[in-house]
Amino acid sequence: MYEQKTKENDESVKEFIDRVEQPRKREDSYRLLDIFFETTGYEAKMWGESIIGFGSYHYKYKFGHEGDAPLVGFSPRKAKISLYFATGDTKREELLKRFGKHTAGKACVYINKVNDIDIEVLKELIRQSVKFLRDTYPEG
Repeated sequence: MYEQKTKENDESVKEFIDRVEQPRKREDSYRLLDIFFETTGYEAKMWGESIIGFGSYHYKYKFGHEGDAPLVGFSPRKAKISLYFATGDTKREELLKRFGKHTAGKACVYINKVNDIDIEVLKELIRQSVKFLRDTYPEG
């Protein structure tokens, strides 16, 4: 049976951010904390060892795998800051065109610093992700 690795836990978000070595990344993390909270209304929670998530949903795939995940989140990684939005949302790609300096993987959007991006587009990405996941997984 599959065991989900990244789970919500009771670790302190502020203590985690305070341990971020790079001062600018630490400042950006506190700025993102405010933006994500103000946009979602959800308190920040640690997911696994390094993801700061907001809200949660329960997913269940057709082949039986299920689990819980944050609706949106971010992680101040060593190289870049990872932003987590829903990947199935078709509006995501359109919004990313106006987002600012970033790179995108399948599940993450990576930025160097908050000043590189458009905050209003970030808020829209957050809102769209939450809406998409709530519509897709209404029981979670």
